[in-house]
Amino acid sequence: MKKVYYNGKIITMTEPLYCDAVLVEDGIITAVGDKSYVLSKAGVHTKEIELIDLKGYIMMPSFIDSHSHITAYADTLGMVNLEGTKNFEEIQERIKEHINKVKPKKGEWIMGFGYDNNILDEKNHPNKIVLDSISEYNPILVAHKSGHMGVMNSLGLIETGINYETKDPDGGKIGRIDVSNEPSGYLEETAFTALATKLPKPDMKMMAKQINIAEKDYFSYGITTAQDGLTRQNEWEKLLYMSEHNLLNMDTVCYIDIDGYKYIMDNNPEYQDRYINRLKIGGYKTILDGSPQGRTAWVTMPYEHGEEGYYAYPSYENEKVLDFINTAVNENKQILVHCNGDAAAQQMIDTYDLTLSNLNKDCHNHKDNIRPVMIHAQLIRRDQLESLKKLNIIASFFIAHTYYWGDIHLVNFGKNRASCISPAGSAIKKGVMYTFHQDTPVLPPNMLESVQCAVCRTTQNGVLLGQEERISPLNALKGVTINAAYQYFEENIKGSLKPGKLANMIILDNDPLKVPHDEIGKIKVLCTIKEGEPIYIAK
Repeated sequence: MKKVYYNGKIITMTEPLYCDAVLVEDGIITAVGDKSYVLSKAGVHTKEIELIDLKGYIMMPSFIDSHSHITAYADTLGMVNLEGTKNFEEIQERIKEHINKVKPKKGEWIMGFGYDNNILDEKNHPNKIVLDSISEYNPILVAHKSGHMGVMNSLGLIETGINYETKDPDGGKIGRIDVSNEPSGYLEETAFTALATKLPKPDMKMMAKQINIAEKDYFSYGITTAQDGLTRQNEWEKLLYMSEHNLLNMDTVCYIDIDGYKYIMDNNPEYQDRYINRLKIGGYKTILDGSPQGRTAWVTMPYEHGEEGYYAYPSYENEKVLDFINTAVNENKQILVHCNGDAAAQQMIDTYDLTLSNLNKDCHNHKDNIRPVMIHAQLIRRDQLESLKKLNIIASFFIAHTYYWGDIHLVNFGKNRASCISPAGSAIKKGVMYTFHQDTPVLPPNMLESVQCAVCRTTQNGVLLGQEERISPLNALKGVTINAAYQYFEENIKGSLKPGKLANMIILDNDPLKVPHDEIGKIKVLCTIKEGEPIYIAK
C-alpha cells in the first residue's frame, strides 16, 4: 500500500525546508512536494492510496540518538529510582520501600540509580554506613546519576572483593574513611565501572522485556535509531540475544569498549557496519576522563571551590590512548571518545593527529575518514574546535548540561568556563560537525529538550550560559536529525525527508521552528513512524 501524508506542515530538514505532502512506498520515501505532484508520482487512482490527513500537525524526520546507553537504561528499569532524592534519609526510604515491595531473598543484590550529590542536603555522596542501616542481608549498590560513580554497603564490598588492601585502579578511586585504608563504599570512575563484571547476570528473558520497554520509551520521544554507547560482554550478550531472537524493534548501534573487549569486534564480523535484525556494531568506544558535575572531568585549569590545584585525572596515559586510536584507524573503524574536560579533549586531539601523521610518514594506504566522535565535549575550548575541524572530528555535545548542571558548573569552573560549556555556536562558526545527545540513562532520551537547551542555554536558576553559544532552532534540529545520521554513516538513508530515504518520521503537535524558544521542550510527539509504519501513538 502506498501512503500519502498531507494537510500538515512538513519539515524536510533539507531544501526546500517545508513541503505539502510525502509519498511512502514499502517503507521508503518516493516523492516529496505539493499534494498534486505527490499523487501524480504515485501513478495510481486516489482510492488505491492510503491518504493520511495530518490535520494541520507537524511532520518531520524522526530523531536519531547520537549517544546513549540503551542497555544501561533497560537495567535501570529494574532498579530503585533515586531521581530527585533530597537527602540520605530519602535514599534510605526509597530502598526500604523497594525491599518491602519485592521482598528480595537473602543475598540478592539491590540496586538503585539516579541520586545526585549536588542536590542532596548533605552535599556529599552517601557511604556504606548509610546503606548498611537499610539491610544487613542484601548487598546494595546505588549509582550516581552521571553513571561515573556510586556507593556500596559493607556486604556489597565483601561480595566484590574490595577491602583494606585493594588499591585504587588506574583512572579511578576507592573512597576511604578518614585517613585510613578502610573502604567507605564510595567508588569513582574505573573503580565503579569495573563492577559490571562482578555483579550477577540478569535473566535474559526478563532483560529482553526491559529492553523492549526501553525501546518504547525511546519511540515515545520520537527516536528510531538508538545507541549502546559502551558495549562490553554483558551488554553484548543482551543485544546479541535480542538480535538472534528477532526481538529488537529499533535500529541499535553499539560501540565496543576497546579496552579489554576488542574480541567482540573480532568475533562478530557479520555485525560490523551492517544491521542484522536491527543490531549493528558501529565501532569502538573509550573513555578518557570523568564527569564535570562529579568533579572528575580532566581539565587544564583547576577546579574552583575545592582542593587547591585539583585538575582531576585522566583515565589512561597517552601511550594507551594512542594504541586505541591506532587500532581504530588501522581497522578503519569509527571510534567514540568520551572527553568532558579540555585536558581529555586535547589528549584525543593529539593522539588522533599523531596517528594520522604516522600513517602518512609510513606511506600506508590512505584510510577512509572514520568520523571519530568526541562524546560530550563539555569543556572543550574554542581554540580546540579548530583542531576538530582540521581532523574531521565530530563533536557530540551533551547540551542539556547547560540546564541541568549549569549552576553547578558555575561553582566548579567559574562564569567564563561555565559559559562555554558545550560551545555549539562556536562549533557552527568554525565549521565543526556536531550532534546532540541526552546520554540516557543520565537523562531521558528527550531530543526536543536537547533542542531547547541548545537554543536557550539557561540554567535551572535562570542564568544565561553564553549568549554567543546559542544557536537557531533549525541548527539545533540538525543536531538530532541530519547531522546525527551523518555521524552513523547513514546520511543517505536517514535524517531528512527525501526520495530514497527510509520513511522514519514523527508527527508533533507544534512546530519547533516557530514556537517560543522556551516552549520547544513542551512539544508533544503524537506519533512515531518507522519505515512507514506507526510504532508509537500518543494516548
